[in-house]
Amino acid sequence: MKRTWWKEAVVYQVYWRSFLDTNGDGYGDLEGVRRKLPYIKELGADVVWLNPFYVSPDKDNGYDIADYYQVMNKAGTMKDFELLLQEAHAIGLKVILDLVVNHTSDQHAWFLEAKASVDSPKRDYYIWHDPVDGKAPNNWRSYFAPSCWEYHAESGQYYYHSFAVEQPDLNWENAELRHEIYKMMRFWLDQGIDGFRMDVINLLAKRKDLSDVANPYDLSYLANNPGIHEYLQEMHEEVLRHYDCMTVGEIPFVTPAEGALYVDEARHELDTLFHFQIADEMPTWDMLRFKAIQRDWYEGLKGRGWNSQFLNNHDHTRQVTRYGNDGEHRVASAKLLATLTHTLPGMPYIYQGEEIGMTGVTFESIDDYQDIAMKNRYVEEVSKGREAKEVLASLQLLSRDNSRTPMQWNAQSESGFTDGTPWMTVNPNYVELNVEADLAREDSVFRYYQQLIQLRKSHEALVYGDFTDLLPQDESLHLYERTLGDERFVIVLNHSDDSHALPITTEGYDLVLHNLINDTNQLLPHEARVYMTKPAR
Repeated sequence: MKRTWWKEAVVYQVYWRSFLDTNGDGYGDLEGVRRKLPYIKELGADVVWLNPFYVSPDKDNGYDIADYYQVMNKAGTMKDFELLLQEAHAIGLKVILDLVVNHTSDQHAWFLEAKASVDSPKRDYYIWHDPVDGKAPNNWRSYFAPSCWEYHAESGQYYYHSFAVEQPDLNWENAELRHEIYKMMRFWLDQGIDGFRMDVINLLAKRKDLSDVANPYDLSYLANNPGIHEYLQEMHEEVLRHYDCMTVGEIPFVTPAEGALYVDEARHELDTLFHFQIADEMPTWDMLRFKAIQRDWYEGLKGRGWNSQFLNNHDHTRQVTRYGNDGEHRVASAKLLATLTHTLPGMPYIYQGEEIGMTGVTFESIDDYQDIAMKNRYVEEVSKGREAKEVLASLQLLSRDNSRTPMQWNAQSESGFTDGTPWMTVNPNYVELNVEADLAREDSVFRYYQQLIQLRKSHEALVYGDFTDLLPQDESLHLYERTLGDERFVIVLNHSDDSHALPITTEGYDLVLHNLINDTNQLLPHEARVYMTKPAR
């Protein structure tokens, strides 16, 4: 496989509305991102991924786009973005944007024109269907609602939406629509951006068979349908191959064999992907399942395509809360999870705040939550007669708001995020857990991330090396190696609240990174060690 800049990169995801507010309106903004670029650079990241900042009614926090070419007022102005991009490039950071082209907002000019008349030229930009026996065409659900069909009384037809009612899906069978999308992509690439994170990109092709499905709650029927690879190959031919850019596709409901079709370098579709086997199949930590997923994806993509490593993002609960220990062992656990994602095969992604061990949050009332998916599901379940407290408790751990609370910069009012009223309540633990406090600690999580990132940058074995799981059946310890030529790393992780014996002899190895001070052969809870073969003398 060829070597590229993006395979060697570390990506830092900025959920800008929760990052830093510079004008007091309670929302983070692009100017806030610009001011904190030196912080991201100091961490050691190479690429900044910005969530959508385009004009939007904000029904789904910017993933309902009304104008692909303009910046929403909450985020700032196009001048703010241009300055951010210029300064990022000046200090050696690349910038990628979210590409959201499975759907638009129902306030996009295309949809407004499409719904105005069945004869509108834009009507076919979206997916419409007549009622079946006076009802929706089938029993398919959307991610955010009990049905993916919404009735439009004026035209007597239903339109299709994979997400919220306010997010109608685009009809990728329409060639004119596709070329409008390609035109927009070229616009942003010509501004100088360095690539795209592609939102639910494997949902673009729709299932032709509209019959009911046996289990509508298994949403896999929304994805990976015939035609998707032709669309992505056309996108590559028309746009991507003309730029030195990276692409990462958000691709749910795929096995390694299916995922390889999207990122196989010989197929000319995407560079890399986010799969969701961990996020979807592991609501809490499951060591044996995690190991099996890692082995399967390594073998499935080996020599063909590139993987991504992440355990949290703006849609998934903070990793130290969901998969680690956010109590007594928070600092060690945060470092162990970082060691995991930065030494396994693939590109590591850091979600803002992860680098100081920020935790999830539990609000007492559904009214305190912003997550549209959670709130819609709450209403649906309560309407069935379930106890409201029970429903809330069942939804809290995986609520997307766990990762969307504002960035915790210091112990001052609202954690230094805003001088106004924050759009979402700051996690109450900000008084003790914040950037300033972490940097003042001898065992700083941030400083550990710096060491970890530098280690990966200094040794190609941690990027391009072979991967072998050395302890596949152990439920507490993860032991694996990365090898390239004469260089060999052995990573030892005690992912548990108990002590365990070190399972290897360390003769012939140097301990090059560790998250706890411990010179015994007994691993402490959540201890991580990285060993490297001693250089030949």
